[in-house]
Amino acid sequence: MLALALLGGLLPWLGAFTGSAKGGRMTTAYQNDRLNAQLLQAAEGGDLNRVQVLLKAGASAVAADRNGRTALTWAAKGDHVAVARVLVAAGADPDPQDTEGNNALLVTGETGSVAMLREILKARPDLTRTNRFGGTALIPAADRGHLPYVRELLRTSNINVNHVNNLGWTALLEAVILGDGGPTHTEIVRELLAHGADRNIADRGGVTPLQHARQRGYAGMVRLLADSAGRP
Repeated sequence: MLALALLGGLLPWLGAFTGSAKGGRMTTAYQNDRLNAQLLQAAEGGDLNRVQVLLKAGASAVAADRNGRTALTWAAKGDHVAVARVLVAAGADPDPQDTEGNNALLVTGETGSVAMLREILKARPDLTRTNRFGGTALIPAADRGHLPYVRELLRTSNINVNHVNNLGWTALLEAVILGDGGPTHTEIVRELLAHGADRNIADRGGVTPLQHARQRGYAGMVRLLADSAGRP
C-alpha cells in the first residue's frame, strides 16, 4: 500500500517531466526549422555573414525549402560564390534536385559561372545528374555559348561529353543547332571535339552535327567537323 501511495505521488511529477521533455523537443525542432529557413533566405540573398552566423547557430547546410531547393542551389542561382564556399565547407550536398530538376551543378551549366563551378566541384557532385530536359550541366553551357565554363568543366572533370538528352541531342549537336555559328560557339565545338565528342552521333532524324552546320552555313564549324571526320 505504501509503495502504491508513493507511486501515486510520483505520477504527476513524471507526467510533468515527460510533457516538458516533449515540449523541449518541439521547441528545438521549431528553432531548427526557423534557422534553416533563415539560412535558405540568406543564401538566396548572398548574405555571407548571415550564412556563417546561422551555420554556427545550428542551421543545417543540407536544409531545403518546400520545393526541394537547397541553400547551395540558391547560392548557385545567385552566383554567390563566397556563400557557396562556406556551405560546401560545412558539408552541403550538391546533388539534391528541386521540383524543377535543378541542383547546384546543373544551375552553373545555365549561368556559366566558372568561379561557382569550381566551388561546386569541390563537393564532388554527381556529374550524371540531369536537368528537366535530360541534359547534364555541359549541354546547356554548350548551347548558351559559355565557352570558359565548357573549357573548365571539360578540363577538370570526367563528365560524359557524349551524353544524349531527352531531345536526342548531345552537347555537340546543341552547340551547332542552338548556337549562332559565331566564334564563341565555333570554339565550343573545337573544345568538345578535342575532349572526345563523337561527331557521328546524329539527332533523331539522322542528321549529324556536320550536316546541321552545312545546312546553316556555319563555315567555321563545317571546317572543324569535316577535319575531325578526316575530310578536307
